[in-house]
Amino acid sequence: MKDKLKILVVGSGGREFAVARALKKSPHVAEVFCAPGNSGMAAIGVKATGIAEDDFKALKDFAIKEDIAWTFVGPEDALVAGIVDYFHAFDLKIFGPNARAAQLEGSKDYALQFMEKYQVPHPRYETFQSAETAISALPDFGLPVVLKEDGLAGGKGVVIAEDQETAESTLTEMFAKGQKQVVLEEFLTGPEYSVFAVMQGGNYRLLPLAQDHKRAYDGDKGPNTGGMGSYSPVPQLSQAEYQEIVDQLVEPTAKGLLAGGYDYHGVLYLGLMMTKQGPKMIEYNVRLGDPETEVVLPRLKSDFAELVAACVNDEEMPAVEEKDEAVLGVILAAEGYPKKPLKGQKLGQLPAEDGIFVDCANVTGPATDLVGSGGRILMVRAEAADLKEAQEHVYAYLAKLDIPQTFYRRDIGYRATGKRF
Repeated sequence: MKDKLKILVVGSGGREFAVARALKKSPHVAEVFCAPGNSGMAAIGVKATGIAEDDFKALKDFAIKEDIAWTFVGPEDALVAGIVDYFHAFDLKIFGPNARAAQLEGSKDYALQFMEKYQVPHPRYETFQSAETAISALPDFGLPVVLKEDGLAGGKGVVIAEDQETAESTLTEMFAKGQKQVVLEEFLTGPEYSVFAVMQGGNYRLLPLAQDHKRAYDGDKGPNTGGMGSYSPVPQLSQAEYQEIVDQLVEPTAKGLLAGGYDYHGVLYLGLMMTKQGPKMIEYNVRLGDPETEVVLPRLKSDFAELVAACVNDEEMPAVEEKDEAVLGVILAAEGYPKKPLKGQKLGQLPAEDGIFVDCANVTGPATDLVGSGGRILMVRAEAADLKEAQEHVYAYLAKLDIPQTFYRRDIGYRATGKRF
């Protein structure tokens, strides 16, 4: 691997903050740029370019001008819109699946058809093109029932309807706002896990396992969000169960990508549930998850930049080595998130503390006087000998902050530690 590379990361959130931080640690990397980036990135020496993630021409021009070795794409929107195909047309190296492969996230129906074709266990489902036909099928699924908007929805297009009235009104609303298709799925029970694989055709390397907390409020209550916190490792999952996930979900997915002739050089997220009948795939994402990235990448002992470079250059990918330390992170979100988040929270300069790391997401202003700009503002995470210690450290730090019009869950990691704060 050529030393002192210049890397471009596309995106602006906490995930891209964590990716840029991990790449910058590599001795092979000279500079990391982020497009558009956020104002908190200056604190870790990453240069925000301000170029919009959907301005493919400007991104391409920047990559050529700055002699970028390869571009790492964070957000799904750009991948589904074909940024990889666009860069390839100019012989530029880029980490991410092409538009065809990105349909695994771009369409829930497409993903479920892929699972069916390549025998990846999944929930029973049916896809509908009108509210009337979907509503008429509700008795076949029973309650609760899972309702999914077919296209991209920023982690918020899934509703678990507990009663008939909610199911009917949600379906009506989904189609009324322009959805062409909605998927009905059987409701499964069991713990959910996040598996990330760096895919290179049919080859892959697995990153450390993580668990995310999707619901907005303590006790897994409230609406689904993009994620309110996460942790790694996941000690409650046995080695036998983990192997079952690899054998039944990861392997057939990788074989399917190869058999289907997909151009996949990027991260594939496998969101799964461990049911009584075994692991079942809930969804694919064609990129790193947020907030899992912020706890997964710090657990790498191996060089993340080396892994990405090998994948992009079609070289043999190095083995992934994990640290023994645990990482746990909690999202500080704007009041009103996910439906109507407030903006303008004065964060100032957050206090430095050993063992605590802050990954900025929706922030503006200078690094010394940050202001929240809606949604998930930042993540506070800790690295420690075990999850209990990391959890205690994060919540002790959050307790010292006094930032109006924000909130956070007080039970991130409780499934592993048994503790709430």
